[in-house]
Amino acid sequence: MPDITPQLHGQGGRSSRRSFLRTGAAATGALYAGAALPAGLGLGRFLAGAGSSEILRVGLVGCGGRGGGAVVNALNADPATKLVALGDTFADRVEAKYQALKQSGVGDRVEVDDEHKFAGFDAYKHVIDSCDVVCLATSPHFRPQHVEYAVEKGVHLFVEKPVATDAKGVRRMRAACEAAAAKGLSVVSGLCYRYQFAKQETFKRVHDGAIGDILTLQCTYNTGTLWHRGTQKEHPEWSDMEYQIRNWLYFTWLSGDHIAEQHIHSLDKVLWAMRDVPPARITSTGGRIQRTDPKYGNVYDHFNTVYEWENGVKAFSSCRQMAGCSTDVSDYAFGTKGVAALQHHRITGENPWRWRGEGPDDMYQNEHDALFRSIRAGEPINNGDYMCKSTLMAIAGRMAAYTGQTLTWQQVENSQLDLTPPAYEWGDLEVAPVAVPGVTKFV
Repeated sequence: MPDITPQLHGQGGRSSRRSFLRTGAAATGALYAGAALPAGLGLGRFLAGAGSSEILRVGLVGCGGRGGGAVVNALNADPATKLVALGDTFADRVEAKYQALKQSGVGDRVEVDDEHKFAGFDAYKHVIDSCDVVCLATSPHFRPQHVEYAVEKGVHLFVEKPVATDAKGVRRMRAACEAAAAKGLSVVSGLCYRYQFAKQETFKRVHDGAIGDILTLQCTYNTGTLWHRGTQKEHPEWSDMEYQIRNWLYFTWLSGDHIAEQHIHSLDKVLWAMRDVPPARITSTGGRIQRTDPKYGNVYDHFNTVYEWENGVKAFSSCRQMAGCSTDVSDYAFGTKGVAALQHHRITGENPWRWRGEGPDDMYQNEHDALFRSIRAGEPINNGDYMCKSTLMAIAGRMAAYTGQTLTWQQVENSQLDLTPPAYEWGDLEVAPVAVPGVTKFV
């Protein structure tokens, strides 16, 4: 029997563990999966595969609400797992998440000692050095460097959306995902709708011709406002850098703006409908009508974007975050034979249909079930292609709105804009001005 005691100190056992966990993976190649494995592939069959007795050490980088949820899903996906390391920019977030996880339903497998609670800009390295599978859930700006390091160290990944906040970051991410494929590592995206069984069946029918040829798409993500952690007047001990990271939603360099941080889910469904072929041209408007206070940084509160493909199909995209307004999260594909309500899993027209599946269909859990099945079976999943394209779609919409220019996909893909701050250090950090269409230049 192999030694299944987690190796948390030094490098003892690391090479043999990683080699064992990837047995057969390089030979089978990377599976660029847009969906989870079939619902019928249950946990028992999964654990009967290669490496089923090996304890998988899980680490979390980014101790917010989404990160905590991802870890619970990861531990629920495979009983032979343990959470062994936590990391965040802020020590208070690490300790709060540790206490919450210890009191959760998976608390008996939260084995994080004080030596494996890491804070600071380099916390991610220490977490990755301690684990076999890492959940990355920090603010999106940091995603490329975190994924690059995890791939370098041979760690399997769950990667929250979006995967970057500028095109330079997307290019780094794409290269890292290609390296992960070459190493036989699994990379599962937090674009969770791709792992919802009801969505999978709906999109299969659309792709099989149930609505005929797609003519037009429409997606809407209109919500209320989200959290704010407080201002520097309320927290004079915060430097500019700390203030911005604690309120990362409201700074483009950290979040990509809400068209990327939130509306990406809708844009990903549009891309999925178009078989992951990106649009050719992007035109957008947007601005700040309600969230004009300086505490909201430099992001917009609404976007309206048109994505156009070479074949003439157009997608009309709308998103806003405003208090006191009506809300709507919906997506439609209009075809020559009918209409698919993608978010609601219905088709009307010549081939009417409605999802009536039975049993659990938790997309957040499904994606982790698929991730750990792939690791155990030595059949890696790599979602790198579509998670990069969906992120770039969101960035394209933002850049078109910020500049007021119609942009081509190639322009955005090759953009030299770099939102990286001068240094990752606690101190002064100027807030970039709010973009003004027609004045802000495309880079």
